[in-house]
Amino acid sequence: MLTEAEIKTFVDGAIHYFAVSARQPVAVGSPYLITEGAPAVHEYTGVIAVSGKRKGAVCFTAPRSMLMVLLMRMNETDTSETNMRDLIGEVANTISGNARRDFGKDFAISVPTVVETAGGKFRPPVAARPFIIPLNWRSHSAKLIVCLE
Repeated sequence: MLTEAEIKTFVDGAIHYFAVSARQPVAVGSPYLITEGAPAVHEYTGVIAVSGKRKGAVCFTAPRSMLMVLLMRMNETDTSETNMRDLIGEVANTISGNARRDFGKDFAISVPTVVETAGGKFRPPVAARPFIIPLNWRSHSAKLIVCLE
């Protein structure tokens, strides 16, 4: 199970990403543990597999509308499907990469995998229960899903 300090690492990573890339703060809701079933995801999900001392996954999931506004905020006019997929993977990768600094070299992360699943569920790759970190940016809601054992 993740400690409060470990969860804070991911919260700080999300705050930093939006402050730097979007040049606007993100509001972080109270993290909570999923006790039954699999967490719901938005239209796009960037998944980072984690191996080494910890095993599992870190995901960033967001609706298309949020990604479009985020791209525009980054002065990107191309809101194509390819750029949406690249952005969701970049967010997941950046937050996971920042966490790697705190967790150390034994926290190995994969390249991002992007999944498009409107109304889908995230099936954790390990037995650990996932933590959900709600993120609200402008009028959009997203989630960071952290599932590590």
